[in-house]
Amino acid sequence: MPKLTLEGLELLDAIDRRGSFSAAGDELHKVPSTISYTVAKLEEELQVALFRRNGPRIEITPAGRELLREGRLLLQAAADLECRVQRVASGWESTLQIALDGLLPTETLAGDVAAFHEAADATRLRFLEEALTGTWESLLDGRSDLILAVGPGPAGGGYLARELAKVEFWFCVAPFHPLAKLEEPLSEAQVRAHRAVAVADSARRLPVRSAGLLSGQRTLTVPNLRVKVRLQCEGVGVGYLPRICAQGALDAGVLVRKRVEREREPETLSLAWRVGTPGRALAWWIERFSDAPAVEGLLASARRFYAAGFAVPGR
Repeated sequence: MPKLTLEGLELLDAIDRRGSFSAAGDELHKVPSTISYTVAKLEEELQVALFRRNGPRIEITPAGRELLREGRLLLQAAADLECRVQRVASGWESTLQIALDGLLPTETLAGDVAAFHEAADATRLRFLEEALTGTWESLLDGRSDLILAVGPGPAGGGYLARELAKVEFWFCVAPFHPLAKLEEPLSEAQVRAHRAVAVADSARRLPVRSAGLLSGQRTLTVPNLRVKVRLQCEGVGVGYLPRICAQGALDAGVLVRKRVEREREPETLSLAWRVGTPGRALAWWIERFSDAPAVEGLLASARRFYAAGFAVPGR
């Protein structure tokens, strides 16, 4: 049988903060004799001294300090749990998991997260970074409740999707790369002769997808778009980049855009969630990105994020 209770921890916390049994009793609306009896009983059961008595004043012992240090965490956890239970009862999810395609680093949602916490500060948000089919798979497998995904969703249904924007792709190389000096449009044979940098599909179960690669082309696979952009700037390889990601590097002159015979088609940025009645937290995010200015702000934030790595001081 546990000897500690939340009520007992709350009492010890009040004594430590107020400095005496009588002051703690005033705060908790208990008579000092009840406070004194409860502390003595707890000390007896734990077989440790929690306070040193010095007349009307009391001083917490090292053992008592350790108990309070951990006990206050338990009190906070209990308060958080109570708040989350109340939220769930009112329709707010205790946790909401959002998976983002690497096009949208989590930092780009900072303003949206702040706005959400004003409405639902007790709902825990968890963000995942996925790529290509892996973003859709996270939704279908229940690893996420809501996704922002680039590219087509898998067949079979089970989810609802809303188109947010079209993502343009540009073929980019470093200005000192051999392809940079060739006349446009580049042929497939010219492109195939050079190593491509590709982002790995994060799918674990569904068939993985590649995009913008040519058959027989040597490929360097990296974990995310941020690495892909940086390596292409270093001339390690070539490939298509979302315009949002490439614009800052192009403006800084560390990448150049090259026209090719067969340009990559734009892809859809979608918001998707599983079929069923959404809780209030999920409904909040769906409504958030039903607003065109919010979507434009998100994409602008992504452009600034990628451009920041190539900003020229003083410009």
